[in-house]
Amino acid sequence: MKIKNTLKSIWNFYIEGFRNMTWGRPLWGLIFLKIIILFFVLRLFFFQPTLAGKSEAEKIDHVSTELTQQAIE
Repeated sequence: MKIKNTLKSIWNFYIEGFRNMTWGRPLWGLIFLKIIILFFVLRLFFFQPTLAGKSEAEKIDHVSTELTQQAIE
């Protein structure tokens, strides 16, 4: 019961804090926007899908080659 009351008081503390913010909401919106853009840019330039546009046999061959190379190393 004590843990439940502690969690409830922590939850209420943060909820009341967010309600009373004046600049906080726009700043949190900006933070979330930056995170979305950051992940989009990372995905676009650094994590390109290597299996896109390949047939099923080519995908199987690529995955098996990568797994055996990693197992050897």
